[in-house]
Amino acid sequence: MFFAKDFIETAEGLIFAVVEQGLEDGKALCFLRYALEASGWKKVATEPANQLLQQRHPDYLHYSPVLDAHLHAVAADRIVKHHQPKHRLQEIMQASRHDAVERDLFRLCELFGQNGLELAQTGVTGSLLVGVQNPDSDIDLVCYGRDVFHQCRAITRKLIEQGHLQDLNDQDWQQSYQRRSCDLSFEDYVWHERRKCNKAVINGRKFDLNFIDHCASPEAVVYQKCGAITLQCKVVGDVHAFDYPAEFKIDHDEISSIVSFTATYTGQAVSGERVEVSGVLEQSEHGVKRIVVGSSREAHGEYIKVIQ
Repeated sequence: MFFAKDFIETAEGLIFAVVEQGLEDGKALCFLRYALEASGWKKVATEPANQLLQQRHPDYLHYSPVLDAHLHAVAADRIVKHHQPKHRLQEIMQASRHDAVERDLFRLCELFGQNGLELAQTGVTGSLLVGVQNPDSDIDLVCYGRDVFHQCRAITRKLIEQGHLQDLNDQDWQQSYQRRSCDLSFEDYVWHERRKCNKAVINGRKFDLNFIDHCASPEAVVYQKCGAITLQCKVVGDVHAFDYPAEFKIDHDEISSIVSFTATYTGQAVSGERVEVSGVLEQSEHGVKRIVVGSSREAHGEYIKVIQ
């Protein structure tokens, strides 16, 4: 079974990050992250990834009718290695030697374990998953299950208060903000992010918590884009605020929810808050309307922000 945050490797020396649970037409939906060059694995940004596949491997370019989005996809029989976050974390925890990044990960997991977390329900993704981390790499932890994720957030908050972990400093926030290149002011971005408790610092190294709902099977509902929309509304349901995609139920006569495919707006609002949202209005074949933020990977001009 393939889950978001897994990595898959092909014989051509390509590593893709899985973005959706399960398969669509026998293919894992994903996005190219690393390409093997003479000097080793090289991280690939969004545009160069698309160009590389267009020039050399166009069969990995894919249009998903379910997501109504262009992304990448790899047929199950083309996958030569399935990198799984849970397995990789266990490997690192049991290894006798660690590099600097792995040592910080080991210590972080020790702290979580000492505070009651069941580490078997966690994993590690990103560069650590495929062993291509460098001394400046961040740590991307994966939490399998809603309860595990919220427990991790609560422990993170507690460990910051106790001084075992640190909040991000101004430079960390600036780097995070620039990497997101989102349509919020820096002050708005930091205000929303601080209260999520899904990122912190251990020994000077930033880490993120990622939630995977491993029980869910994505419902194959096809939506059609209807055009851009900006409105203000009240959030009335936040149970799926940290899911992929994140979902916020709203109090509106015609539109049922806001859905975000962009990590920046995961957990952005809680029930009872008023938000301003800018995105793309979509309608399902059954007439259900939703606003999508992150209709393209970069989501320029699209945002969710709490009206303070």
